[in-house]
Amino acid sequence: MAVTVTERPRSRAVLRNYGASASKVREVLGIIRGKPVEQAIRELSLVSRGPAEAVGKLLASAVANATVQHGLGVSDMVVRLAYADEGTTLKRFRPRARGRATRIRKRTCHITVVVEEMTLEERQRAVAQTGRRAVSRQRRVQSSRRGRQQAQATSAEATSAEVATSQPEITSEAAASEQTVEVTAAEEQVAALVATGEETGAETPSAASEEAAEGGEE
Repeated sequence: MAVTVTERPRSRAVLRNYGASASKVREVLGIIRGKPVEQAIRELSLVSRGPAEAVGKLLASAVANATVQHGLGVSDMVVRLAYADEGTTLKRFRPRARGRATRIRKRTCHITVVVEEMTLEERQRAVAQTGRRAVSRQRRVQSSRRGRQQAQATSAEATSAEVATSQPEITSEAAASEQTVEVTAAEEQVAALVATGEETGAETPSAASEEAAEGGEE
């Protein structure tokens, strides 16, 4: 009995004679292989290796081919295959000591990326992963907000404590200044009375009390 296998729509893009060794490119391809296209694009944007830019452009080309040929969206595709084969190796020479020369091998490779429509299980897995990522992000945001609120509350308490500590000092300074003003006013009144007594020729209260005390002693 013949078994019919339904192939899912897929598209590919090939980059030939890329100027890097296949081993270096395979390290980048291993990051995106078997992952949804959206996730692969996000992860490639965070990779700092040299071949990451070329692999990203090749993946975008494969996605564009699938969109034109099969009408698939970015969220409907998965990176089914991603591999690099050895290309042409260019032989060059580098001069060394004593007139010798050392061979340089400039390696190249052929990169292939194949994208395919997701299966039902892969769609469910991608949706669940997206939900977990959203929940995790929401938790991080809430934790950050709580931290900021606690920091603001702590700073407000410290400010209020400083104000409460400095309030008695301000009160004591105000009381001392009021007492100084009262003493100054009393001295001014006494000086005014003395000046008035000298002008009229009358004895001041202090002089009269001194004379009365002397008369009592006699």
